Formats: sequence, C-alpha cells, structure tokens
Amino acid sequence: MNAMTDVKKFAGEPAAPDLETTRKFVKESVAKAAKAAWPPLEPLARTSEPVPYPAEALPAVLLAAVREVQSFTKAPEAMVACSALATLSLAAQAHYDVSRAERLTGPVSLYFLVIAESGERKSTCDGLLSRVLHDYETQQQHDARVEVKCYEADHSAWEAIRSGILESIKQAAKSAKDTSQSELALRRHEEMKPAPPRVPRLIYSDFTPEALTYSLSTKWPSGAVISSEAGSVFGSHGMGKDSQLRTLAILNQLWDASKLTFDRRGESYVVDGARLTMSLQVQESALMDFIGRTGTLARGTGFLARFLVARPQSTQGTRLFTEPPSNMPALAQFHDRILGILEAPVPINERGGLEPQMLALAPEAKAAWVRFHDEIERGLGKGGELQDVRDVASKIADNAARLAALFHVIDAGIGAISAEHFESASIVTAWHLNEALRFFGELSLPSGLADAGMLEDWLLNYCKMNATDTVSTRTVAQYGPSRLRDKTSLTAAVDELIGHGRAVLITAGRKREIQINPELLGG
Repeated sequence: MNAMTDVKKFAGEPAAPDLETTRKFVKESVAKAAKAAWPPLEPLARTSEPVPYPAEALPAVLLAAVREVQSFTKAPEAMVACSALATLSLAAQAHYDVSRAERLTGPVSLYFLVIAESGERKSTCDGLLSRVLHDYETQQQHDARVEVKCYEADHSAWEAIRSGILESIKQAAKSAKDTSQSELALRRHEEMKPAPPRVPRLIYSDFTPEALTYSLSTKWPSGAVISSEAGSVFGSHGMGKDSQLRTLAILNQLWDASKLTFDRRGESYVVDGARLTMSLQVQESALMDFIGRTGTLARGTGFLARFLVARPQSTQGTRLFTEPPSNMPALAQFHDRILGILEAPVPINERGGLEPQMLALAPEAKAAWVRFHDEIERGLGKGGELQDVRDVASKIADNAARLAALFHVIDAGIGAISAEHFESASIVTAWHLNEALRFFGELSLPSGLADAGMLEDWLLNYCKMNATDTVSTRTVAQYGPSRLRDKTSLTAAVDELIGHGRAVLITAGRKREIQINPELLGG
C-alpha cells in the first residue's frame, strides 16, 4: 500500500482500490450479470457423457506405439488405438482362439467401428501401424512367385487334359459308342486337380461377400477389412436391398468363425476355420443412411452389436504442424512384436482351415470375467442403464475375453490369460460400450433432441479449441456435423438448445451466431 493510501486510511477517508482490484470486481460483476441473464439449464436427456479413452489400460508395447503415432498424427487417441488393436487382431487371429468357459470358445478376432468425419487421419494411422502387415504380405507373395507360376502351368495343363477327355466323351456319345473308359479317366483326372499354393492375402480395403469368402476359402484363411472410408462398404452392392440380409449374416458368421457353404453354378466352396478382423471408419451421415436403409436388420441381426464402437471427439483445428520424427522406436518395437506373431507357423489343416491354439483364462481371470459378464447382464433388464444397447452389451463380455487374449499375446504371455490382462481388457471394452450407449442411445431419442445433442457436442469442442463461446451458423454449416449442414436441420437443433437454456442465437444484420451457455464451458 502506498503512502497516500496510508494517509487517507488514517484520516478516515476510504482508500481507493488499486487497478487490479477494480478489474477483478468488474470481471466478476459482468460474469454474475451474464449468468443471471441465462435461463436455468435443462438436460437434453442425453444417455451418456463422453469419457477419455483409457489408453493406460493398454499393454506397454501397445501404449507406447499409440502415444508415439498420436503425437505425430494428432488424430484422436481412440482412433489410433483402434488401428493398433486391429493390426494385432489380424496378426494373432490365425494362431489363437480363446476359451471363456467350458464349451464357450471362439476366435480372438475383433470388429472396430470408428464414427468420425472424413479427414480425421485414420488412413494415416492405419498406414503407420499396419505397415508391417503390408510388408509381410508383399514379401510372402514375392517369395511364392515361382510356386505360383508352377501352379498356373500345372493347372493349365490339367485343364487342357480335362477338355480333351470331355471332348472324347462328347464325340463318343454322338456316335453312340461306349464312354465308360473316358468317364473313368475323367473321374481319376478330377482327383489330380492341382491345389493352389497358400499365399497370405491379409488386407481388403473393399470387398463383395462372394470375393471375400472365396479368398478366405481358397487363398488364405485369415484376413481383415480395413477402410478409412467405410461409406463405400456400407453403401456397396452387397448392402443393397436384395442382398443386405445375406451379407450381414455372412459377416456375423465370420465373426463367430462359423462354417459357411456356398453353392455356385461354376464352383462350390466351403469356408471352414477362417478368421476375419474389421476396422472401419464411417461418417455419421453414411452410417445413419445405412441404418435407415436396412431398417431393423443392422441391429436385429446382431451385426452392429459385434463391433467395438468409438465416436471420438475431433482434433481438427488443433493439429498444428510438426516435423515428422526421424525415427519412431516405439512403433518399430510394436512392428517387431507383430512380425514375430506373423512369422510363426500358421496352423492350417488339410482342408485349408485354421486350427489355432486355444488360450484359456486363469482361474482369477475367469472369476473376473464372470463378474464382468454378470454386471453387464444386470444392466440389460427392464429399466436398466443398458436397455437401449442390449444387442451390443450382450456381446461385450465375449469381446472382453478376445481383447484379453490379444493383450496376453502382445505381452508374450505364457500359459493362461492373467487376471491383470482381463481387467485391462474389461476397462477398454467398457469404454467402447459407453461409446455405443452414447451413439445408439441417442438414436432412441426424438430426432430433434438427438440433433441438438450432436450440435452441442460439436459446438463445445469447437469453442474449447478456439477459446470462444460464440460460433457463427455459417461456420457450423461449413464444418459442423454433416447431418446438420442444411438450414432446416440446423435451425431445429439450435431451437432445441435455446429451449433448453443451453444456447442463444445472436443476430446482427445477416450475421447469425450461436452463443453457448457459459456453464457448459465451465463458467
């Protein structure tokens, strides 16, 4: 306190406040006035709030690679983790199955569905994390090129001989001559048909059910559909009105590693013992269109229930340029571990199917799995918190066991799957269940509330990234959720937010801006 202030205080005159005190008083007064001007917040009846991805639950090798790739790409951490886990799933699924309990066994394959707008850099994440898969596939095909050419020559010769036998039968039949010897020769020749060499074909970016299953049957029994633009998958010919039920059934059975038989006019084949991983990113508008076209099929058949869903918040707007790292040691270690799994002898039986090693849960892990299963089951009843996602929740314990097996494999675990690995896997799968609850739960809301919730999520994320509380409607129309870029939908969503005291619309001439209630931004 300065001398003049001391004199005034001594003389009984109130001291003048210093500049900092005045500023603080004005700021608090303005904040109180602004808060008083807002109506009370009313909930939008959202089913579940987003929570951060539990990356710390990942095994050390996975976590280090995910963090290293995320720091470079600036993509959402959950998206990076899904890419890494899909890579691990594809590598391990040919070698291991998992047993949850007596007679409850299945593959370790996982299906991932990332709901995000285009440009979130999933293809970059996939490219970095799955590069080891592409390199391995390319090397295997290069090493088998001589064997493949020999097969092609043998098959051409076999076809020529077969054509000759058929022609002799045809000519003999025309002359009413005996064809029994030629028919016997044909049967013997059919038994000598050369089998194509088994050369790994691992990754499919696009597919038809027929091409995918034929490849799994005749070429390599383990593969993955990995796509950063899965709108082409959900909007493909196989998902058309006349074939969608069959396609969904095939993908469901491949998740279960069930036997499939296909009878075609040209050639019949069986898919038995094949494994499939899926890692798809789809824009919300494309997914909503798919759900609308398939009606109750997508969920009624259990197709979407098999996916581990992620709906991460966008990082666009915060991804400032950084120089690419000269090396990525954590990613290199992850690739070494994946390559070690890939290079182990693949257990393919004489029918061309897989017979993977069975991994069991240790007694403590089994007890933890039972607790997890029962806790989920209790939430499925009438009035339970998981009622809106009963289909997803019914598969989550299975997915948790699969993920625990993958954690065991990447950690080079010996013997049974530990309780620690299962607990970590249950944390990650519970996060995915919450994401499914957020997305599918909103689908059960009236469309106006669901759109308002989607808009609020986007506005809050934008405001926090840009240190503001106001966003122009033009910015929302350009960069906001694609479902809300038309004027009618956006206006309806804004009206819902205004009606619930969560935003106001500021109009100045032709400029319109949405201002978020300060309480939603932490005051």
